[in-house]
Amino acid sequence: MRSAKSTLLSRFSFHFLLIFLVFAAGLQPAFAQDNSPYSRYALGDQFSQSNITTRALGGISAAFTDYFSVNFYNPASYASFLATQEKNSKKLSSGRVILDVGMNIDNRKLIQQNTPNTFNSTDAFFSYLQIGLPLRKNWGMSLGIRPVSRVSYKVNRNERLMDPITGLPIDSAVTQFIGTGGSYLPYIGTGFAIKNLSIGANMGYLFGHKDISTRRALINDTVYYYASQHNTNSSFGSIFFNTGLQYKIAMPGKRFLRLGVSGNWEQKINGSIDSLRQTFTTSSTGEIIQIDSVYERNDIDGSLQIPASYRFGFVFGDDSARRWMVGADLALSQWSNFRYFGRQDSTINNWQVNVGGQFIPRPKGNYFSLVSYRFGFFFGQDYIRLRNKLPVYGVSAGLGLPIPNYNRQAQNQFSVVNLGVEFMRRGNDENTLRENLFRLSLGFNFTDLWFGKRKYD
Repeated sequence: MRSAKSTLLSRFSFHFLLIFLVFAAGLQPAFAQDNSPYSRYALGDQFSQSNITTRALGGISAAFTDYFSVNFYNPASYASFLATQEKNSKKLSSGRVILDVGMNIDNRKLIQQNTPNTFNSTDAFFSYLQIGLPLRKNWGMSLGIRPVSRVSYKVNRNERLMDPITGLPIDSAVTQFIGTGGSYLPYIGTGFAIKNLSIGANMGYLFGHKDISTRRALINDTVYYYASQHNTNSSFGSIFFNTGLQYKIAMPGKRFLRLGVSGNWEQKINGSIDSLRQTFTTSSTGEIIQIDSVYERNDIDGSLQIPASYRFGFVFGDDSARRWMVGADLALSQWSNFRYFGRQDSTINNWQVNVGGQFIPRPKGNYFSLVSYRFGFFFGQDYIRLRNKLPVYGVSAGLGLPIPNYNRQAQNQFSVVNLGVEFMRRGNDENTLRENLFRLSLGFNFTDLWFGKRKYD
């Protein structure tokens, strides 16, 4: 007797994944040292909008599809999940289900221009957890969760206050700027194809919080002043949509050209905000003790205006053995329309170009001829502007390492470990603060054939 239906993960793969999830969760508090002053603006630092596979390809995603990973940025790609139908029927004979998980380790270096001051931090966090399900041939569905942004900074500023009349120094002041928070997006989406045209949409719930605090203390030799604190804490959450299209064109020599467009329109996210202005002192353990509240208002209803973002791209490659492909994207975002509870932020419209490629040397019989080799680069303009514009550019590379399957009970399983490295620079010599980011990405893709009926020899 032979069974064509098997579980999504073998016992080994399940234990391997469980260990990975526990390990990654344990890294979160151990390396939570990220400190980026740029995360003060908008929703915070934006997480990568591509999966581990495409990050190594310079971040292309508009026209990208893959049998073994989920391209959540363009839901039209879900139509390409592998599926076969029964003869003379629309019922699914078998389909390759995908479990796609990833994590990042970031090393960030902040460089203050014209000074020897630098700051290094390392942080690890989940990148995404998602599932891809073929429903019919040319029709697929995906669900998962991923972080969208993160607010994490703590900056101290020491200054000498001057008498406005005499111009002589009078007091010293210490100001501390603290920000925490972030946003997340659990989602479900579907994509289907009509001949060469694929259409898809994701619906999710974008939620999060942003807590900003400014503490200021005056230092005087003879007079004691209470320190002041300004807190602004917000929380938000609403339904969020993004859509995409892809169109495949057959080319001579068994080549293909796929065009893609994806993105979201401007959307409003409901929320509430708490504001507090107070004087305080601290206990021996560092706990804040309120002296007097100058101003306090809680649960002020409002909203965030999330700007429209669009991505256009193409992928050109080998359609027979899928041994190579190259592609490019152009991303445009209207961040000048961003509003935080009615207030404009230091954001501007931005753009970015992404270019990448992949090749697989197979078939030569050895393991390394089956590995996917990836490379890419990107450049553009950041969505934050402080005095001067912030240029952004970087390079990427990666590997897709197939895991040999020795499980005879689940011979249709196929697993890949995806590795990616990125180096990104934010700002140049014209900016007060330059940021260098080195990112190591690690992803696991587990796939197996489902829905197959039992057969007997």
